[in-house]
Amino acid sequence: MAGALLVTILVVGGTAIRVWQVARADDRQPVDIAVVLGAAQYHGKPSDILEARLEQALGLYEDGLADHIVTVGGRKAGDAYTEAQAGKKWLVDNGVPRDKIVEVDVGTDTLGSMQAVSDLAEQRRWDSALIVSDPWHSLRARTMANDMGLEAWASPARSGPVVQTREIQMKYIVRETGALLYYRLTHAPAELNGDGLG
Repeated sequence: MAGALLVTILVVGGTAIRVWQVARADDRQPVDIAVVLGAAQYHGKPSDILEARLEQALGLYEDGLADHIVTVGGRKAGDAYTEAQAGKKWLVDNGVPRDKIVEVDVGTDTLGSMQAVSDLAEQRRWDSALIVSDPWHSLRARTMANDMGLEAWASPARSGPVVQTREIQMKYIVRETGALLYYRLTHAPAELNGDGLG
């Protein structure tokens, strides 16, 4: 019993440390695509969380590290725009050529989004990606992308409401530790709606 408890503590603690380590890193390097995972949008205007991700992807594109940007995310009932469309609109308004942006307007969770991106990448013969999300979400999203055949690294957003206080950071580290362990055990999504971590 004590041995099982010790193993559980080591696995959970080790996963939490990895979530924290990957959150602090930025694996900026040349890739085929930068993938911006979706978050809330309001009538075509990105939420603060989504805008922080888009700003990160814009920097990667402007630095010549990604040939294309893929915006991801579906719509909620009654929305006129998908998260992917709102992201593309913001990027075009900020100087990225329209033909350098591909919207993938499906996916209500990270796993569904990464599957759609993987399908697109296979069609376009893209092999490598920088996943742009929030720091705490990076390890799980990167793991899913790699599992689906993409050579993926993480380049998380460094601004926005999810990185403002230590209390918020701890909340998301705990959440993502549980979600990543759940994914590794089941290969199913473990999304909590309403927190913007698409």
